Amino acid sequence: MSTHARAPRNARTPVQQAALLMGVIFLLVGVLGFIPGVTTHYDTMKFAAHHSEAKLLGIFQVSILHNLVHLAFGLAGLALSRTASQARMYLLVGGAIYLVLWIYGLVIDHDSAANFVPLNTADNWLHLVLGIAMIALGVLLTRGRGTTRTVA
Repeated sequence: MSTHARAPRNARTPVQQAALLMGVIFLLVGVLGFIPGVTTHYDTMKFAAHHSEAKLLGIFQVSILHNLVHLAFGLAGLALSRTASQARMYLLVGGAIYLVLWIYGLVIDHDSAANFVPLNTADNWLHLVLGIAMIALGVLLTRGRGTTRTVA
């Protein structure tokens, strides 16, 4: 009789856990963006455009659209964490999107109509960190392994 416990068939791989965690974080940020007090100057929040002075935690400029994007990214993370290959894709593509958003935030004039999300300097640097972290997780947690889990 063997004393080794087998991993349950539905156990999540590290890349799935990372995608799930990112999804939960994005959902939390999206919800917090709609809570007065957590979001300062809540009464100035616009659907989109740089005129929104609402700031999550008093730092990150947000709008209704910005919060909805966070919620969508969160839901995608939850849904795509179901398989290792989808979780990896979520982290890599999501990370690439955040790097593009970082570059976009650097090149646009923050007081122009092009800043429709809206973004400020704190958002830009957070997007850089998120992009790098998500890509790193997608690569490092699947390095040397197939992206599907096999159970013996």
